[in-house]
Amino acid sequence: MSGARETWPVLDWREWRETAQHLHLMTQIVGKVRLGLAPWQNHGWQVALYVTARGLTTSPMPAGDCDLQIDFDFIDDRLVLARSDGARHSILLAPGSIADFHAAVLKALGELGVEVGINPMPSEIADAVPFTQDTRQRAYDADAARRCWRMLAIADQALARFRTRFLGKASPVHFFWGSFDLAMTRFSGRAAPPHPGGVPNLPDAVTREAYSHEVMSAGFWPGSDTYPRAAFYAYAYPTPQGFADARIAPDAAGWNAELGEFVLDYDAAREADDPEEALQAFFQSAYDAAADLGDWDRAALDCPPGVPGRPRLV
Repeated sequence: MSGARETWPVLDWREWRETAQHLHLMTQIVGKVRLGLAPWQNHGWQVALYVTARGLTTSPMPAGDCDLQIDFDFIDDRLVLARSDGARHSILLAPGSIADFHAAVLKALGELGVEVGINPMPSEIADAVPFTQDTRQRAYDADAARRCWRMLAIADQALARFRTRFLGKASPVHFFWGSFDLAMTRFSGRAAPPHPGGVPNLPDAVTREAYSHEVMSAGFWPGSDTYPRAAFYAYAYPTPQGFADARIAPDAAGWNAELGEFVLDYDAAREADDPEEALQAFFQSAYDAAADLGDWDRAALDCPPGVPGRPRLV
């Protein structure tokens, strides 16, 4: 057993639900700034945030005559907005209302000379309240937010390792603020049938562009009311026949019919003899099922895992 039980944090959805929902909406506001500044990329990749050694970042975005970067710093409990010319502004991550946080972000952008339009309606949330009207005072447990970030950092490294075993088109590891999850996607190279859409407060055109080609995706979410515990997941679009019946490792993983994907609960992975290898087995076995049942050209797409400092043999 590695030191995983000591290094993988404990985070109970029931205990930090209010903070999680507050943080979700905060990331949406920052994500919508990125949406308004960055040119569209295939599959909506331009909107994502990325895990850092201190939290989450937009990475640099074009903002007039300079670049802008916005970082969630969960160590110092700050949202930091920084321009490439040295100007910066920070906002405390603390209890309060989403309306006030939204106003503070817009004020900071204005003081930095950044003009960007933000749609005030949260994305991918049913029965959402516009940011400007969400005046309810919300909890913010800074320690829980830090533990969530540490969970994201662990998942980020595991997904990055999984990504190295594929020669085809594959996404970076993205944090998607709409669904509040971390994801990495592999592509077969073939076009997919149009996605049916229907995601709350998300135009169907966005979903159809995101799923324009066949994919196998793996990821991690910190929990939600729909699935109230942290978990790793894997799915395919379109779902190949027989996928739900595939044998997936480890034994603790299984198909969730309501979600339409394979799930490995975070706590089950955390308690495994070797949590990292349990994760790799989960991701790889789900890919094996998707690729084999979907008739992907595995001879052209698969490769051994990457090793630091060692070029691939070709």
